[in-house]
Amino acid sequence: MTGEEYKKLSLKEFDRAAEKFDDDDPSVYNMCRRDYPDVLAEAVMEPFSDLLDAGCGTGAMLGMFRKDYPDRNYTGVDLSEKMIETATKKHINGIRFVAGDCENLPFAAGSFDVVTCSMSFHHYPNPEKFFMSLHRVLRPGGRFILRDMASNSRVMMWLINHIEVPIANKVMHKGDVHVYSRADMQRLCDASGMQLELYEVRKGFRLHCVVRKPV
Repeated sequence: MTGEEYKKLSLKEFDRAAEKFDDDDPSVYNMCRRDYPDVLAEAVMEPFSDLLDAGCGTGAMLGMFRKDYPDRNYTGVDLSEKMIETATKKHINGIRFVAGDCENLPFAAGSFDVVTCSMSFHHYPNPEKFFMSLHRVLRPGGRFILRDMASNSRVMMWLINHIEVPIANKVMHKGDVHVYSRADMQRLCDASGMQLELYEVRKGFRLHCVVRKPV
């Protein structure tokens, strides 16, 4: 599939899910919210003023950030306008929500100290464009904190990328593209002038990754 075809599948999935995205049913979206505390814990290890959540959905993670650290500036961006509409309706003070493509982040250079991305990156058909966009919007020394899917097993990673992802796209009409190994992440960092500081596979096949823009 082309990049635009992947994005259309993702839009269809998340536009449909927008109104029920924050429900407490045992959906995959509900399970993904378990990642938020680890992202928050990583973010506050260093001082920051401005944080962007890429693929913010309905803003649930940013709402948690805002509750615990209300003195910071928060922005969320998502490809799905319906997700952004749902997020905006929450009327959370101190959070700006923007509809936009994460592969071409619609923000000025050097806008953020931290960019987070939780369970969205595997939907991006052009990850190298996203990393170049990250490099542009981050301030020198700024961090990118990523949560996604991964495994330490090469066999498992192959099965995910060559069996699970294609089946999910064909049968369930999802816009999943790829999950990334340490070598993949290192290549993306090298190509964009970023530094890979942490690549760690945690419980539940969860990738916890930290990338930094050099000073």
